[in-house]
Amino acid sequence: MPNTHLAIGNGPHKVIGLHGWFGHANGWGPFTQHLNGQDFSYAFMDQRGYGGMKCQGGPYTVEQIAQDALALADSLGWQRFSIMGHSMGGVGIQQVLVAAPDRVRSLVAITPVSAAGAGFDDQGWQLFSAAGTDGGARRTILDFTSGNRLTGTWLDAMVASTKGHSDDEAVAGYMPSWAKASFVDKISDKKLPVLVLPGEHDLALGEQACRDTWMKHYPHAQLEVLRGAGHYPMDETPIYLATVIETFLAGVPA
Repeated sequence: MPNTHLAIGNGPHKVIGLHGWFGHANGWGPFTQHLNGQDFSYAFMDQRGYGGMKCQGGPYTVEQIAQDALALADSLGWQRFSIMGHSMGGVGIQQVLVAAPDRVRSLVAITPVSAAGAGFDDQGWQLFSAAGTDGGARRTILDFTSGNRLTGTWLDAMVASTKGHSDDEAVAGYMPSWAKASFVDKISDKKLPVLVLPGEHDLALGEQACRDTWMKHYPHAQLEVLRGAGHYPMDETPIYLATVIETFLAGVPA
């Protein structure tokens, strides 16, 4: 059986969405309310250990995320599709590209981790490692990556969401796979359309981080800084995020 997913629309341009480390298929916030279901068909997938895939077991790797995304596409009858990923999902979408380059029309990378991983120092590694089981560490990460500027009410709701919609062992298990990703050599020759969307206030994966990685790995890519957003533009600037993504997707060759 394919991974559980949220389906939106029935348009001709197919798009798979891969959530981030603290996300799930139904955790894309208000963003999904503003998508065009006439021109696009979206499938937002639950990774193993998240959402409808809780308690299903691993393996918890970005390579497995890619294989599950391809299996989902097969089950939907989608031979070619664009694929978007948030944060950890940014590594997943590139693993799909590595595994099946002829099937991928374009990449949309939202505040994404690159194919070179996260580049944590010792303090960062300890904090993110603790987040596997520690809700307080998850709150600290959410606050930092959104620029230490958003209401605690939202932070608390996000912690509750990630704790309620993911297995701790999955969150802990995926972390080395995306944080230590190292496969730039496998994507260096890819020439497909790529959109990179860092958040203005993202202190972890902001504009400079994306220019130092994504824009070097994909020199032809488009980059647009999401003003007013940190690491979670799906919640922070959902209408603009949908507009930017679908404007890009509308120009992708068939």
